[in-house]
Amino acid sequence: MSLLIFSVSVMAQKPVTVKKNNPKLTNIADGKGIYTKYCLTCHQADGGGVQNMNPPLIQTSYVLGDKNRLAKIVLNGFNEEVEINGDVYTNAMPAFNHLTDKQIADVLTYVRNSFTNKASVVTVAEVKKARAPK
Repeated sequence: MSLLIFSVSVMAQKPVTVKKNNPKLTNIADGKGIYTKYCLTCHQADGGGVQNMNPPLIQTSYVLGDKNRLAKIVLNGFNEEVEINGDVYTNAMPAFNHLTDKQIADVLTYVRNSFTNKASVVTVAEVKKARAPK
């Protein structure tokens, strides 16, 4: 029995390491907090959205496609009827241009790599480019 207690106490003291040099992991962790604060209400915890109101973020061309278009949606909002997977969504999304470029990059990286999505990181430079006036 003392061996079991020793093993458990050694395991409990083992530090958890996070790779600080992996920007994707950092972006996803930071992005999850931003998603929870600003996006979860409409797009739900599972990214499934609300039928006929708020579109899903799961395996859609909006999420997995053009990062510039996606960043512009977050920056400028979205107020168009859109059809995704046979369902029509009409609820307007407000602009979140008050968020920093890093916050937007982080939340988009989180969304593009959650809910069964697997896509590249969104960088701060890409968001800056999307935010810049034409």
